[in-house]
This record gives sequence, structure tokens and C-alpha cells, in this order.
Amino acid sequence: MTRLIASLFLAGSLVGTVTDSFSANLSDTAVSNASPSPSPDADIRQQIERYVKSEMQERRIPGMQLAVVKGGKIVLLQSYGLAEIPNAVAVNDQNVFSINSATKSFTGVAIMQLVEDGKLDLSAPVSRYLDGLPVAWQTVTVRQLLTHTSGIPDIISSKIPSLATPQEVDAAWAAIQTWPMEFKTGERYRYNQTNYILLGKMIDRLSGMPFTDFFQQRQFAVAGMRSVGFGDSRDVIPHKALSYRYEGQSTNLKHVVEVFPPFLRTGAGMNSSAEDIANWLIALQQGKLISAAGLKQLWTPATLNNGKPTVWALGWPVVRQGEYAAVAGMGGARSAFYVYPDHDLAIVTLTNLAGAEPQAMIDDIAGFYLPGLRKAHGGTYAAHLLREQIAQSGYSGYDRLADKLKKIKTDQGLPDPSEDEFNSWGYRLLGKKLADHAVAVFGLGIQVYPNSANLHDSLAEVYEFKADTVSAVKHYRLSLALDVQNKHASERLQALGAR
Repeated sequence: MTRLIASLFLAGSLVGTVTDSFSANLSDTAVSNASPSPSPDADIRQQIERYVKSEMQERRIPGMQLAVVKGGKIVLLQSYGLAEIPNAVAVNDQNVFSINSATKSFTGVAIMQLVEDGKLDLSAPVSRYLDGLPVAWQTVTVRQLLTHTSGIPDIISSKIPSLATPQEVDAAWAAIQTWPMEFKTGERYRYNQTNYILLGKMIDRLSGMPFTDFFQQRQFAVAGMRSVGFGDSRDVIPHKALSYRYEGQSTNLKHVVEVFPPFLRTGAGMNSSAEDIANWLIALQQGKLISAAGLKQLWTPATLNNGKPTVWALGWPVVRQGEYAAVAGMGGARSAFYVYPDHDLAIVTLTNLAGAEPQAMIDDIAGFYLPGLRKAHGGTYAAHLLREQIAQSGYSGYDRLADKLKKIKTDQGLPDPSEDEFNSWGYRLLGKKLADHAVAVFGLGIQVYPNSANLHDSLAEVYEFKADTVSAVKHYRLSLALDVQNKHASERLQALGAR
């Protein structure tokens, strides 16, 4: 079953197609920018470059920027691939990329600045700052908006077909205020764009200026961000890397038309370079944007009504707590940055491919600086090493995958790849029409996670693609036995006449 990824506003119109032949020439289009002093060890730099190029080839990423912050300085700044494929324009450090929902991390900082200005209380109800809201929304707190625990209905919904014009925006805003709450406030987490519309309205009102100006004055200018700004495909944005995506299992790239309505841009809509975000993270951690106490609060997960922690802090997804704790900004499954507060390290990865999932690469890159992180959470790196070994065999090395993975884990002291890693890898192979290889990878995943309904469902999909109905039915049934709520498996069994 394809895992759903929050990739805000990526569905837009298609304005052209190109092939992915760029991947064969990736090494020729990589650009190495001079990195600020101090530079990382040359061996680490070479290892990171080899890793990034390999993963870009695997994930079919046209262009990418990477920045590493350590000790309050940018120690590595690198650009790879193409910003514009038809004209073979290489990525450089001046290019800006859409960061989509990673914008929410900046909104979290803006809200905390208003808290420290004495203008806003995180525990106060939204009705203290905004008038005329539905009764059910009025008791939701600012903190619950930031952490997606409000229960307010989401304006990004199948019931709202388009937000492309002001008239559609006004109609959608009027409509959602008549909808029932999705759940009791504070009872659970659910990602929701309406929360950040309300936060944007608060910033406008309490700062006395549009939130775009507030961001510019209080964050961008202070951090020395030279290229950052708001905008979408309707705007002329200097040095903007074009955005691409693959459609379904297609091997062709398509242009993405990005539409970020202005009233939603506290939730998405920023464009930035990796260098700018790195400088912003430095300013944030050096106390130039908010205080040390405010930063700690910013990155602390909220709690649900039952006392359990949520997966979000104040505008920041929480990657991990405890040893090697990390918080993040992530957007469109194509841009991401992680901060490791206890280890004075941050990694920024920006790409121009929707669905690239660069966040899956960040722990691996951080592992070159933090070997203990790789030992504890290096499952994705184990998968990377397994793919490298397979590639060295001319892609004839998909036999005995379990033995190969076991040896890699033993030699390197690494854990198993996650279910998601197997799932993503298998679907990438299917997208390249390598169905037999996808069967091998999903099969390995099932050996590692025999009770994974998701991996059985995914393997069944590959068998269905191969027109092997018997095997497809077998694994759909196994998936449904493990998860009786698996609607996809139930529907496919019915479609195959096996239900």
C-alpha cells in the first residue's frame, strides 16, 4: 500500500514532460561550492558526496542543495544536479527551492517572538485574539493550533476542490466554519492547514503588519537571509529551481505548478536556499531570534489530554526524543532540515522533486559527523549500503538479500531498515518498471517484519502489476488478516474476484 505523504499543494496542473535521463549524467552536473571555514575533514566530504550522488540516482532527484551546520558555522555547502532540466542549468548555492510546509517552522518562531514581546499567550484561547469565529473554535488554544491538536476542520479537503481564486478562497473559508469539529480538542493529533491560517491572522493583528513583513523584519533580515521569500508558480522568483514530480509509476518527469494562496502562506509558500536556512538556524540557536528559554519551549512536544506527547512541537515536527533527539522542518516530501540540539549539528536538504523524501537522507548524512547516531538509527544507511552492493553487481545482486543485509549489519553495527524504508525502496523500483526487483525488496522487508500488513499489501500490488493474480491474492489476504481495517486490500480482493 503506497504510504501517504503530506505534500501540501503539489497536485497542480501539468505544463510539460521531460525524461529522467539526467540521472545518467548526475556526476557531470554536480557543482561543489566553496564552503565557509572551517571545512569538514576531506574524507568526510568525499563520503558525503558519494552518498548524496548515489541517493540522488536512486531517488531520481534532478537537483539538490545540502548545508551542514556545526559549531555555529556552515561547515559544508554543496549543490548537485540540475535546477532546470531542459536547458541543463546546474544547481548553485544561489538557487532557491520551494520548502512547502517547512514554512511552519518559521511560523512557530514568529509566534514565539510575539510571546516574548508580551503580546500573546500560548495557553490562551484563539478567541482572545480573533473575533467572529465559530463557537466550537473559540476555546482552542494557540498551542493547540501550533501542534495540530485543535480538532478544527481542515480547509485542504476533498470537499474544497480548488483554492486558486480569491472567490474560491472566500467560499472555502465560509464553508469550513459551518463544518463540525473533527475530534474533541486536544484528544489527538491531525495535521491541518486551517490551524496555520488562524496563526497567520494572529500575526497580522498582533504585529500590526502583514505576516510576510513580520517574517522579513524579525527573521530574514536578522539572520542575513539574502534570497528567501514567499511565492508560487504565478510569481517571477529570481534563481528559482523548477519543480518536478513523477506521476504514479511513470518514468517521466512532469512540471509541478505550485499554487500557494497568500492566506495559507504561514503554512506553506516560502522559497529559500540551503545557505539561507542554515544561517537562519544559526541565528535561532545563537539567541538572535528568540531567547534560549523560548527555543527550548519551541522544540518541546505538546501533550494530549491524556498526557501523552504529540509528534509536533510549536510548528516543528519532532523526529526523535531522548538520545540523538531531533526536531525538523519538512515540506512537500522534497525539502527538509533537521536540528540535533544536543549535538550542535543541523542538516539542510532541499530538492526540486516532489516525493524525493530527502528527510530520509538526513540521519545518514548526520551519521558522518555522529557515528553513534548511525549505530543507533542507521537502518536507512544499511539499506543504502545494500543498494550499493547490488549496484556493484550490475543489478544482478537481488538474490540472497537477507544474507547480504545480515553481513552489512554485522560488519557495520547497524540496525534493520524500517518498514517505511523497504516500502519506499520497493515502490521506487516499481516506478522504474523493475517489478522482479521490487518483489525481492518487499520480500526482504516481510522477512524482517513478518507481521507488517503494509508490506504484504505492497508486495501484493507488485504481483498484481506483474499479472500474477494468485500471488497477489495470497498477500492481500495475509495483509487483511494482519489488519482487518485495510480497506485497500479488501477492495483489491473484491476486484480480483477473491473476496
